[in-house]
Formats: sequence, structure tokens, C-alpha cells
Amino acid sequence: MPEGDTVWQAAQRLHTALAGHRLIRSDLRVPRFATADLTGRTVLDVTPRGKHLLTRIEGGLTLHSHLRMDGSWKVYAPGERWTGGAAHQIRAILGTSERTAVGYRLPVLELLRTGDEERVVGHLGPDLLGPDWDAARALRNLLSHPARPVGEALLDQRNLAGVGNIFKSETCFLVRANPWLPIGELPSPERLVTAAKKLLEANRNRPGGSRRLYVYGRAGRPCPRCGTSIRTAEQDGRPTYWCPLCQSAATS
Repeated sequence: MPEGDTVWQAAQRLHTALAGHRLIRSDLRVPRFATADLTGRTVLDVTPRGKHLLTRIEGGLTLHSHLRMDGSWKVYAPGERWTGGAAHQIRAILGTSERTAVGYRLPVLELLRTGDEERVVGHLGPDLLGPDWDAARALRNLLSHPARPVGEALLDQRNLAGVGNIFKSETCFLVRANPWLPIGELPSPERLVTAAKKLLEANRNRPGGSRRLYVYGRAGRPCPRCGTSIRTAEQDGRPTYWCPLCQSAATS
């Protein structure tokens, strides 16, 4: 599943390509909205909200999409070959006279009134990369279930929006927290919020895939801090990476 920085980058690409331009092509390839026609309307902005993308369109409409595991939005110039996947994987096409945005393998795609956006993103906690960021509220959310493991609490988008499986492991490493430690037992839990914020901010302007990773995907390799072999195990159905020495259960 994409991290908040990846979604933020996608939103910037789409906003640059579409915002302020009138649509001359519109094709939503999902049964519920297949007959919707957005041609002639101007794209107002593309805004990320956690891992959600909100493309706001003239006339009080919002195209809501979520990439989940395999979805992507690609932007092409006129005449450029589309390379994001097979034609049957295309779920959305939004075209202007200068650029065409193509959504591939989008598991969530819906057209709604802009005034109803809270229906799809209202459950989210403060967005780590958004204007609504509120560190104190994020911390209160994380601590609202003190018995919950740190790793699971970080992944819950209702607590704070934008942390995916990669930054879950990386955040825990930076604050020396065992991902399975109940969050209520973590000394100075505000460090989690600070570290997650810094990680996403540091990576949002980096090209995709160029993140510097300390533990994620490095099972069996030496910890960059102490040299102990990085371990991996499943947590809530997803792989988690950690250093068994630096991130002992009671690390302060």
C-alpha cells in the first residue's frame, strides 16, 4: 500500500497537469459512473488526504480515488504512448488539451458532490502532510487504546493519516520502539508522532523508490545502528522489520 508521501507526489503531478484546465475527455470505467460525463468542466485542484486523492471539478464535483496496493495515476503528453498497464486495467481517463491523466487498477473510484467529501475521508486522523496536521490530536488518537501494539496503532489511518507499512517499520526504528509493544507502555510516545512527521516530510519531494531505509526490506542485514541482524515477522497480516537489540520491548 502506498505511503502518504507517494500519494502526495501523485496529487502534485495531477494538480500540475490538470488544475485550471478544461476537460476535453472524460471516461470513468466503473459500472456505477460509466455514464458520467465531465467534459467541458474545469479541474479546480487535486488534493491528497492521507492516502486518498480528491480531484475537485467545476460544478461541485469530486472524483475520489484510492491507490491501495497496485493502483496508479499516470500523466501523458499528447501523442505519448501510455505505458501504465494493459488497456483493460484503465479505470479513469481525464484529458485536457495539454495532458491526459490515466488511472490504472484503481480499486476505489467514485464521483461525489464536493460537499460530501467527509463521507469518504471524514474518518481519517490528522494528515501528516496536510494543512490540518495536529500533532496533539494525533497523539491523543494513538493513546486512546493503550494496549494496542505500536505498529498497529501507527497504521490505523483513524489515528493519523499517511503512515504505511514501510514508514511504520522506519518510525519504530527511529524511536527504538518494538512494533509489538503496547503503545501505552512506550516512554515518551510523542516521539512517534514527531518521527513519522519528519519521515514523510523528508521523502515527499524525493523521486519514487529513492527513500533511504534503515530496516524495511533489510531482513538479515546488519542494523545501521548496532550491527545486529534485522529481523522480520508478520504483524496484522503485513511484514514488519525491526532490530531485536535496538528495539527491545522496554527501550527508552
